[in-house]
Amino acid sequence: MSSTYILVNKTDNVIVTLKDYEKGDTLLFENQEITIKEAIPTGHKVAVQTIEKGQNVMKYGFPIGHAKETIHVGEWVHTHNTKTNLEGTLKYTFTPDESKVSIQVQDRTFKGYVRSNGEVGIRNEIWIINTVGCINKTAELMAKMANDQYKDNGIDGVYHYPHLFGCSQLGDDLHNTQKILSNLVHHPNAAGILVLGLGCENNHIAEFKKVIDNYDENRVKFLGVQEADDELEEGLELLEQIVTYAQTFTREDVPVSKLKVGLKCGGSDGFSGITANPLVGSFSDKLIAHGGTSILTEVPEMFGAETILMNRAKNEKVFKMIVDLVNDFKEYFIKHDQVVYENPSPGNKKGGITTLEEKSLGCVQKGGFSPVNDVLPYGGRVTESGLTLVQGPGNDLVSVTALAASGAHIVIFTTGRGTPFGGPVPTVKMSTNTSLSEKKKNWIDFNAGELVHGKEMTELTDELFEYIIQLASGKVRTNNEKNGFKEISIFKDGVIL
Repeated sequence: MSSTYILVNKTDNVIVTLKDYEKGDTLLFENQEITIKEAIPTGHKVAVQTIEKGQNVMKYGFPIGHAKETIHVGEWVHTHNTKTNLEGTLKYTFTPDESKVSIQVQDRTFKGYVRSNGEVGIRNEIWIINTVGCINKTAELMAKMANDQYKDNGIDGVYHYPHLFGCSQLGDDLHNTQKILSNLVHHPNAAGILVLGLGCENNHIAEFKKVIDNYDENRVKFLGVQEADDELEEGLELLEQIVTYAQTFTREDVPVSKLKVGLKCGGSDGFSGITANPLVGSFSDKLIAHGGTSILTEVPEMFGAETILMNRAKNEKVFKMIVDLVNDFKEYFIKHDQVVYENPSPGNKKGGITTLEEKSLGCVQKGGFSPVNDVLPYGGRVTESGLTLVQGPGNDLVSVTALAASGAHIVIFTTGRGTPFGGPVPTVKMSTNTSLSEKKKNWIDFNAGELVHGKEMTELTDELFEYIIQLASGKVRTNNEKNGFKEISIFKDGVIL
């Protein structure tokens, strides 16, 4: 690595800039002086070999597309001269990757809350889950009144999660809403839950209880707003009971093997696949080596790199599940007459990402090198330790919600451009570059940009692992927690009545 560029893989025919280059600037690459042919921003790609029309552009040691025209040495390689190689659904063959991450469960612990059903939480919060969007503001007001009354009373706050759905939905859309909300009811970061219903919605309380299934009556209370004379008064009475129950829990030593961490990227840039995502992958392997669980989603951002995950399937059954996961999502695009590979977003392109293959090859690095042990549908809950894939889109809000609903205690969110968003669980914002970390101190929790400035991957992995242990133990808080940015968003596919 030079101080002004990075060659990601020795077989690549492009390098990634670490500074802005102007036309006429020069750089030394493998004893060859290269003259820059046009202005090229930081994080973007420069050709270091002539790439003929139709020839693959190589980054990470893989094709990220092909040249639409001949690209000469020193030219900017981006959307104007590079096109994806991807199209349609594909057939796949299972070619197992024999490299394994060894499990070395150690006596490492964090301070968590052991719930009555044996599950472990890392926060002692009270959540108000409303069955329908019509009562978002009722839930908001109730949460505010409860926080004013019970602040510093043995709980970590009372939170509500507004959403648009729960009524006028049909089929899978209603089922998806119910699954996500039900999973939040079961989430162990909440010591207690108040389910708030209106009364006339599709997802009314009696119907929603069937989806929730088994629950602890001390932990989960229900209130129908239309049936109550004064819903705020009755709601606060129920919340008092829930708070009293929540106060019975205290932190105790829990094995790290109980920890579940979701993995997400958003607002990616040219460094995402070089710094933050590989760092998260290294952390994921370390967590799994301790017996813990990592959860990866964003199916469209697996397109073009999906075989890397498929070949790490623990067996052929899981391999076929990954194939279905990928091709089903491609069919979703096709069903809506959308271009399957219309990605990355404008912000990604501005940050230096040219094609979906390039984004995907960077994205899947968050999963490290561990075997894929399970694949879940949207709204599924994790039951296997190790690495699990969950169906979900690339959209930040929807996919972080899906990760939390699947059981993640924490989500690590890598970003090259920044975002203040936080999900219902602590959402660690990791910057891909140091300048973002310095600019957005009230957003960014951890800086992976140090890798560009000489810090070793093993050292920074250890630092991240220790940070996550401290976060799980309640000794530090993420910026989304400090700022009260805790939101959900639910996937929608069909019509609304």
